[in-house]
Amino acid sequence: EVQLVESGGGLVQAGGSLRLSCAASGLTFEYVIGWFRQAPGKEREGVACISLSDDTTYYADSVKGRFTISTDNAKNTVYLQMNRLKPDDTALYYCAASKVLGGDFLYELPDYRAQGTQVTVTS
Repeated sequence: EVQLVESGGGLVQAGGSLRLSCAASGLTFEYVIGWFRQAPGKEREGVACISLSDDTTYYADSVKGRFTISTDNAKNTVYLQMNRLKPDDTALYYCAASKVLGGDFLYELPDYRAQGTQVTVTS
């Protein structure tokens, strides 16, 4: 059984940083794991993901150079380090996992997802 449990998130001023964590269990190396976000009135956006088979990472253009996704050595926890945050990054962020090919993760409904954690960036 796949389980995803998030932690992190919160309130930060523009230009600040936050780190999200996702403890994952039940995944195999066939999975891609990452983060989506959704703001009120906006569509879901794939933010970043990492392939558990080869650690290849993929990012949305909107976060490239500011966000970094990584895993611990055991690949049980996935981190999203968010730097130089902007008010436009305000959204509900949720960890998700899917059996897809690499970057396709960012554009498809995930197989599994966590409940989400709120990130609010003030100007």
